[in-house]
Amino acid sequence: MNASPAKGTRLVEARAISKTFDVSEPFLNRLLEGKPRLHLRAVDAVSFAISQGETFALVGESGCGKSTVARLLVGLYACTAGEVWFDGAPLAPVDSTDATPQRQVRHRIQMIFQDPYASLNPRWTVGRIIAEPIRVHRLKREETAIGARVGHLLDQVGLAAADAERYPHQFSGGQRQRISIARALASEPDFLVCDEPTSALDVSVQAQVLNLMKDLQADQGLTYLFISHNLAVVRHVSDRVGVMYLGRLVEVGSKRELFETPLHPYTRMLLDAIPDLERTGRARTPVAGEVPNPLAPPTGCAFHPRCPLADARCKAERPLLEARAGESRQVACFAAHDARATT
Repeated sequence: MNASPAKGTRLVEARAISKTFDVSEPFLNRLLEGKPRLHLRAVDAVSFAISQGETFALVGESGCGKSTVARLLVGLYACTAGEVWFDGAPLAPVDSTDATPQRQVRHRIQMIFQDPYASLNPRWTVGRIIAEPIRVHRLKREETAIGARVGHLLDQVGLAAADAERYPHQFSGGQRQRISIARALASEPDFLVCDEPTSALDVSVQAQVLNLMKDLQADQGLTYLFISHNLAVVRHVSDRVGVMYLGRLVEVGSKRELFETPLHPYTRMLLDAIPDLERTGRARTPVAGEVPNPLAPPTGCAFHPRCPLADARCKAERPLLEARAGESRQVACFAAHDARATT
């Protein structure tokens, strides 16, 4: 197994990655009705990097492209444009026939899914579910060694080794998510993509799972991409945050910067939607309007139909994700660079 990179080194890079889906009607329907092909650009030139041991969170409303980015990073989708790099080398899609050594890094990348029941095979015992990555990646050969590893993983996530003989339906939602985490850890990964891992759980159980993930990160030096629409959860687990809107990143910065002094109007609207007793009685800007149709996005800045600061330039020209002068964080907003921006 390859040695893990030192903490702080760049582990994962998304280099202008894009994903376009063909959502056209069947050929015969288009022929008879004279309809054109339709293409949905779910992710549009998204770039970011994640350092070893860091938690980078992606937030945004449903349909903004967060989960598509997750699948691009683990190779479940092939990029329409751009590249994903892992530990200094380009990552091939899962279905690639490329037999180069880079494919051997697959066991170092795992994913935790949103629904812990749907992602577990109900016909398999928990032990078999957790052992599968060990067998597939040939990390251990002897069945006794595999069984010992399964028991150790169950203990790590707060379950008992005897639970290996039970089935997923015999556990609660929080316990099933712990099983999903144990399965993800079975291949000894460096990088975990967590796609809404707590959204299907009760609030008290969410806290338990999040604390477990933070403890595992501290113990094993794991790197996380954490995807969520819950900014309160993101504030608890993340080091840096990227805000997505209609397939593009509109702001990237440290957790402290983004929550204390958001630059993009969309980020401010998302933060204003968080319940906060300390802000009772203070003016808030609610998240107004609806997300535009991604098949026919607005011209210029995609957020301008909902933005209280939009002007003629916003409607005609699309802003690039750029760092403000003297700052490390990035924002794609003309208003953030001129006098229209307010704190």
